[in-house]
Amino acid sequence: MGGSMADTVGQSHRQRLVWLSMLAMPLLFPVALPGMASAVGAFCLFIALGLCLGQPVPLPRWLAQRELNGRAVTVLKRAVDRVVGVVARLGRPRMLALSNRPARVANGVMLSLAGLSMMVPVPIISFDNVLPALAIVLISWGLRLRDGLMLLTGHLVTLAALASVALLWWGGARLATEMISRVAQFLPW
Repeated sequence: MGGSMADTVGQSHRQRLVWLSMLAMPLLFPVALPGMASAVGAFCLFIALGLCLGQPVPLPRWLAQRELNGRAVTVLKRAVDRVVGVVARLGRPRMLALSNRPARVANGVMLSLAGLSMMVPVPIISFDNVLPALAIVLISWGLRLRDGLMLLTGHLVTLAALASVALLWWGGARLATEMISRVAQFLPW
């Protein structure tokens, strides 16, 4: 970990995937953190674009040059060490065909779909980011550890996240339409 964001986030996909998973983990709990889902979703799209292109996309200059203070670096290092210790025990290289170079674009697309499903605002519901966050964590660590089982699970969770967001939007639209029609019955027009 360096002093700037560019040094800390790193220039390789493997380093960036660790940070993406670390950012997504707090969203696994159904609590509302305003703006967090959009930021994680945008970073997810950024990394997914790099995966699809085959090379990491440089951070924007304004973000790359941002300095981290010593206390933040210490806290981040401790958190990363703790998470890596736990995840390394769970994952291992297996089903390598899913994490090989030919599957890179498919993994990038699934990661971008997970990021997009996280960025879509779902009104009223506070647990709408749990599935996309889980998908991002599984895909990130699956790619990082070359664990095809984690990747496959992440892809399935991504599909479930997309379906849940679509269902929540459909249900919300139906509810809003029903409420508007009931209120309109009482209006004197």
